[in-house]
Amino acid sequence: MTTAQAIVRWMANQYIDIDGQEQRVFGGGFGIFGHGNVTCLGEALHEHKDVLPLYRGQNEQSMGFAAAGYAKYHLRQRIMFCTASAGPGTSNLLTSAALAHANRLPLFLLCGDTFLTRLPDPVLQQMENFNNPTMGVNDAFKPVSRYWDRICHPAQIIQSLPHALATMLDPADCGPAFIGLPQDVQGWVYDYPEKFFEKTVHRIRRIGPDAHELAQAAALLKTAKRPMIIAGGGVQYSRAVDELTIFSQQTHIPVVETIAGRANLLSTHELNIGPIGVTGSNSANAIAEQADVIVAVGTRLQDFTTGSWTAFAQDAQFISLNVGRYDASKHRSMPVVADAKLSLNALHEALAGYQAPDSWTALAQDERKKWDSYVAQNVAYGNRPNSYAQAIGVVNERCDPEDRVVAAAGGLPAEVTANWRTLSIGSVDVEFGFSCMGYEIAGGWGARIAQSEQQANKDTIVFTGDGSYLMLNSDIYSSVLTQKKLIIVVLDNGGFAVINKLQNNTGNESFNNLIKDTPTVAVEPFAVDFEAHAKAMGAHAITVANPDELGQAFDNAKKADKTTVIVMQVDAYEGWTNEGHTWWEVGTPHTSTNQKIVDAHKDWESSRSKQRRGV
Repeated sequence: MTTAQAIVRWMANQYIDIDGQEQRVFGGGFGIFGHGNVTCLGEALHEHKDVLPLYRGQNEQSMGFAAAGYAKYHLRQRIMFCTASAGPGTSNLLTSAALAHANRLPLFLLCGDTFLTRLPDPVLQQMENFNNPTMGVNDAFKPVSRYWDRICHPAQIIQSLPHALATMLDPADCGPAFIGLPQDVQGWVYDYPEKFFEKTVHRIRRIGPDAHELAQAAALLKTAKRPMIIAGGGVQYSRAVDELTIFSQQTHIPVVETIAGRANLLSTHELNIGPIGVTGSNSANAIAEQADVIVAVGTRLQDFTTGSWTAFAQDAQFISLNVGRYDASKHRSMPVVADAKLSLNALHEALAGYQAPDSWTALAQDERKKWDSYVAQNVAYGNRPNSYAQAIGVVNERCDPEDRVVAAAGGLPAEVTANWRTLSIGSVDVEFGFSCMGYEIAGGWGARIAQSEQQANKDTIVFTGDGSYLMLNSDIYSSVLTQKKLIIVVLDNGGFAVINKLQNNTGNESFNNLIKDTPTVAVEPFAVDFEAHAKAMGAHAITVANPDELGQAFDNAKKADKTTVIVMQVDAYEGWTNEGHTWWEVGTPHTSTNQKIVDAHKDWESSRSKQRRGV
């Protein structure tokens, strides 16, 4: 067999046990062919198109985003591969790999490479490094891949492919695996052992807690007068939502959610105190600054969760339950390096009936009631400018409880995190690990592909701003072609409004963010006709004037048989969710000729005294 034929045949025979059912690990792939992958890898994929469906991408970066959205929906248990040609096709996947790496998501990249023999060098699209002929575009993937290899002989895939898959399925090391495939090596023949292609069934490893670490954690938590749980995305990846729920209910410990951990608990759960951090809630942040022992479960504690480490008391003590040693040991945490499901159960047993004081739990619940009242007012509409929050509220009221919501960069992650009231577990994908513009529609397409494998009658709902839409929108066309219906809500505020807001909040003048404030714009600024643009790609589309019309359009989109894009203009200055924020460290000028900037710097720095030291 050729190297390419062997790779594809091997992929087709990898299975995973999910709740007692065997499914292929690879649900298929996304591909754009070029001279670096069409002749050999393309030939092999054609022979397996029935078992490894190949979705034709419009942009390599969006293919990677779609694969990430697919993997996230399947809780990292199923994976999509991406194949791109040598040169710019492959380099377009760099941002996708970085997104998957930051979010700890499996992504399998099969990318063309220059000829191993170097006889035709330099080839079309080759990046030449004058001092190192082995270095090319593909080497740029090393810092954004969890596993990286360049296949220099057909026999090497016998070792490399299992290692790549083991990395992608490892709960601690999960992330992108990159395989560089020189164009000549792809077509070389090797006598592979039949055993290499036998059906292999994989299972996600669960690591139990160390007895000493567990005993230390239990002893500390038993002393807590004001305990709190931070529930991250790892709770869902471990499929530990039930264990988290039981643990919190029986210990009476309040739970707050990270951005990745949104939808660990329903919004109506009595111990769900809300999202925490910079884009959080007054309720979660109020108890965070008073908590004495904080149990962080399945979270990497990034700065939007911790308020750049100002959200907690200086003497608060952390217990980190995390399958990743690196994450479990952050910021003076007492680590329990273990699977979330197993460690929650074991810690619960070790606590021997411990419960948080009733007064503390009641305080947390009172704070949540206040936050719920604020959100109800925030999403209401009437004689106010259109806002993100209003649009979120309209969709939240009308969607099916099991519809999936996707958002990413700009102002929408904060607005969705703060205002979305969770209707079903695991139904929210706010990509904020990399906060990547352009993920929204592509990631939604990938999520919809995954969703259609299980819940064909539910919808994937995408919230995107005009900036992200203009950056990457071509998978509207992909969704129509593949009959993977999306409902896309485009909220147009005339540019990069949330960064304009940050610019103004730090004393700076509006500059180069809103279209109207861009000095190189040579004509009168005008709104893009997103409706016409979406229709040109085959979607239904409508422009609405206000939240009432948005609701009617959303109802119609639910009934539609293909992707619908709903466009509404929102105000760039008013209607932001101004409550629920912790401090966030932003580098501000220490001096300026603009007194507003100097004053803003002093004001910003005034909260630094609350910042915990990372030692």
